[in-house]
Amino acid sequence: MSALKEVRQLVAADDRKDFEFAERGFIATRKDPAILKDDGTGTAFDLSAYDFLHGKPAADTTNPSLWRQAQILTKHGLFKVAERIYQVRGFDVSTVSFIDAGEGWIVVDPLTSVEAARAAYELVSEHLGKKPVLSVIYSHSHADHYAGVGGVTNAADVAAGKVSVIAPAGFLREAVSENVIAGPAMLRRARYQFGMTLDHSSHGELTSGLGPCPSLGTVSLIAPTIDVTHTGQEITVGDVTMVFQLTPGTEAPAEMNFYLPGFRAVFMAENANLCMHNLLPARGALVRDAKAWADYLTESIRLFGARSDIMFAAHGIPRFGKHDIVAFLTSHRDAYKFLHDQTVRLMNTGLTATEIAEVLKLPDVLAKQWYNRGYYGTMSHNSKAIYQRYLGWYDANPASLNPLPPEPAAKRYVAAMGGGEAVVALAAKAEKEGELRWAATLLNHAVFADATNKQAREQLAHIYTQLGYEAEAGTWRNIYLTGAQELRTGVAQLQPAAPNPDMLSAMTTPMMLDIAAVRIDPVKASARAFKLNLVLNDVNETHLVTVENGVLVHETGIRDDTAGATVSLTRMELVLTLLAGMPPEQFIKAGNIGIEGDTALYGVLTDMVEAPQPNFNIVEP
Repeated sequence: MSALKEVRQLVAADDRKDFEFAERGFIATRKDPAILKDDGTGTAFDLSAYDFLHGKPAADTTNPSLWRQAQILTKHGLFKVAERIYQVRGFDVSTVSFIDAGEGWIVVDPLTSVEAARAAYELVSEHLGKKPVLSVIYSHSHADHYAGVGGVTNAADVAAGKVSVIAPAGFLREAVSENVIAGPAMLRRARYQFGMTLDHSSHGELTSGLGPCPSLGTVSLIAPTIDVTHTGQEITVGDVTMVFQLTPGTEAPAEMNFYLPGFRAVFMAENANLCMHNLLPARGALVRDAKAWADYLTESIRLFGARSDIMFAAHGIPRFGKHDIVAFLTSHRDAYKFLHDQTVRLMNTGLTATEIAEVLKLPDVLAKQWYNRGYYGTMSHNSKAIYQRYLGWYDANPASLNPLPPEPAAKRYVAAMGGGEAVVALAAKAEKEGELRWAATLLNHAVFADATNKQAREQLAHIYTQLGYEAEAGTWRNIYLTGAQELRTGVAQLQPAAPNPDMLSAMTTPMMLDIAAVRIDPVKASARAFKLNLVLNDVNETHLVTVENGVLVHETGIRDDTAGATVSLTRMELVLTLLAGMPPEQFIKAGNIGIEGDTALYGVLTDMVEAPQPNFNIVEP
């Protein structure tokens, strides 16, 4: 409760400068708040979803600091950032920027869905006049910064040279590969991170702390035509010159900032935000490098700080004035530097990840800056990520080397404490004493020991709800409230993501075969060993697939004449039969898939590939 007291005092003393920055330059917003999905199945984004936030004090069911942050992030519409620089904000988790390049627009980071990006472009055209798009910039390799590209341009115009697509070197590989191997698990966990099954309300989702909820529409991808390969590289589009800074390994594996010398404006991608970012998303990812992040911000300050009167970014709000920009970047840099250096210092004294997370705090001079608050990433979560990056999951205690899994451990814990009723009573006592985390730990054991224990489930849902209401981080609120929801009503049975043509066209065939490899049923794959040649007619590729010892191995450009079969098909037919679960027999009978050798062997292979499970349990066994 002392933490809540602190944030109430901070909110009461707020100078409202961020609100002024958020509202500066407002031109207009959409008349119809509903941005509809192109497939007619509902709404991609509802601009009215966060109306409950505005003009009201923080509800008792919310952290007042997060309420303040959400009010700023959900101010939606078209804004003039500076002469010839505009943004559409609040249409998605991210922000899209439009730079007037004379004869047309440079569009920076075209949101998560085609529908949201199109709505933003239409708003710009309505109020600023119709102009063609000359270039699209992807600042980095996360979907909320490229997947709406189909709403502002099309592949034909890019192929014809009418529109360029600029991205950091390695963008396409990283954009496609990050979610390939662990995609189903990441999507399931993302429901928790973003509160995707929660209502938008003072009792539910209150943004992620980084931006509004992601738009849920059509995903697109057009491959870059121009790679940014080095810092200092200049590119001119129309009458606008841009100077780029590569920042790989910061918030994304492929990322870049850029400077507009003609406008004295710097675009900081997702490297400088209105909050502390995460080094390891709750949905899962490779751990990001806090040291590199801080070092690149140091370089940004050196390159652009004294030359910038405007700073805008891929999330949040712009900042204005050289002094404010430099102070912001410096303090933001120092927060990541402190986080990294002090985590490592404590790690080297023998503290474990959870022990470091318990004691590590930013100095007040950094912590009291709104943009360093843990709305999206937290000091607790990020310090654990740094520990994981350097030392991994093991804390060196032999008791942690080979622990029991959650369910059998829970049964033993509950038995040792006297049974389920005793554990529930202990949790009720902990709640009365204000020890909500301990209550959650006790009740989690009770639920994993006996998932039918209704009293334990309801009490744990109640504790998670209280923890969610108190959380300053939007992500933590969403996680706790989603956990409570699933304890009360079960897991929402959502369909797995359908194959996306644009993503598939950008994906290499080895990536597709990697997906199949991590879905192989080891029992079936151990029962039979074979080799199979895959010939992809439409892309002129040959791949040798070997199944033995329970694994699938693939080799590109190799053909084995002793293989049990040679299968000729297109890449799309490979996707549909190997990954999407469509029976190959119908393609074989239609003459689309040709097989030489053992005609049943390809069916044996496809039968070994399991379908992803998008709705697995998290808060119960």
